[in-house]
Amino acid sequence: MRPILSRPARLLLATAILAGCQTTGAPPVSATTNETSTATSASAATALPAAQQQPVSFDEWLKGLRAEALGQGIRPQTFDRAFARVKLSDRVNELDSAQPEFTRQPWQYLDSMVNENRVQQGRQKLQENAALLRRVSQRTGVPPEILVAHWGAESDYGRGTGGFSVIDALTTLAFNGRRAAYFRTELLAALRILDSGDIPPERMSGSWAGAMGQTQFMPTIFLKHAIDEDGDNRRDIWGSLPDVFASTAKFVQANGWRAGESWGEEVSLPSGFPYDQAEYNITKPMSEWRQLGVRPLNGGQLSGDGPAAILVLGGHQGPAFLVRENFRAIMKYNPSTSYALAVGLLADRITGRPGIQGNWPRHEQALSKDERMELQQRLASLGMEPGTADGIVGANTRNAVRRFQKSIGAVPDGFATKSLLERLRQASGAVQAAG
Repeated sequence: MRPILSRPARLLLATAILAGCQTTGAPPVSATTNETSTATSASAATALPAAQQQPVSFDEWLKGLRAEALGQGIRPQTFDRAFARVKLSDRVNELDSAQPEFTRQPWQYLDSMVNENRVQQGRQKLQENAALLRRVSQRTGVPPEILVAHWGAESDYGRGTGGFSVIDALTTLAFNGRRAAYFRTELLAALRILDSGDIPPERMSGSWAGAMGQTQFMPTIFLKHAIDEDGDNRRDIWGSLPDVFASTAKFVQANGWRAGESWGEEVSLPSGFPYDQAEYNITKPMSEWRQLGVRPLNGGQLSGDGPAAILVLGGHQGPAFLVRENFRAIMKYNPSTSYALAVGLLADRITGRPGIQGNWPRHEQALSKDERMELQQRLASLGMEPGTADGIVGANTRNAVRRFQKSIGAVPDGFATKSLLERLRQASGAVQAAG
């Protein structure tokens, strides 16, 4: 019988085996980011039991929904008009049940979001709406370029608002979707919007998940943050730019935007930088980053105080970013570091500041979901504690990658790549053969 190896023994064996594979020219290592939308950020919402998700008939389910809506004060005529021509959408079901691979690397996402065409259009929109944007900005403290950048990122300046009926989409997802409880809440919120007279059901269009208008607000967000800026007694995020900008500004302000501060900047990291500290959830006072040798790209010292974090979405060979509290405010609009970086960089470019100066490791291909799950499983087999093998490379998995990188003498930047996966295969295979 072969002895069972302890965790230290497994690490020692893996390190010894891989030492011969280590080269000074090893390719850089890469992290996968979650490009989730505002709607998908609610995936953790508790779903109804299966029996409640699948009632005897749609008519029976609709009768129960009507009773609930009327019990919340929604007028019968509002409900009946909204559902007069309602249709369950097979396409919405297909999109909801799809398991996206998220195989784009951060630089591919940024290439699509902050391209030259979008920058030029953003500059034009900023100029065309200067007076309106200045008024909203002075009231809320959110800069005009940030408002325009959100607008560009969410709906390509109003051109990509989605072609789905919000009532049809939310009804489909509330009736038989995977997150029925969450979407039932959003559907009832949509009915309250209709009941208020802000928009007729025929004009209430949005994404397949119910994100609406040029701001791509979910109905519950609309009820909290939409504003009638143009004074026509309707909060119209579909067709009124005053309402679009004022509503966006209120949401961003409520998310913690700090007036007079930037979202962050690209920075230079010194040789020997502790990459285990380069994580979104690790914040330090600016003074500590200065002491660690973090510098602006143009030299000198970092300005300002307050907490900040370092992001290296492309590993130690990619660009590095120091992100401040306003970066977190952007992320509350859409909980993705790539999204927040895109909004910040687009705002910078719109106002004439330069784009990213560092080079991405563009030779690195993204791991598929199956490969990410394999990565997590092999890290676990070596005692690196990556957490659940769910295919999502979050902080736990990146920290496990760092532990493995340290064990083989690589830069511990937490960047998971195909080359790193191959080393894991060799290490875990050797451990299995030995024990």
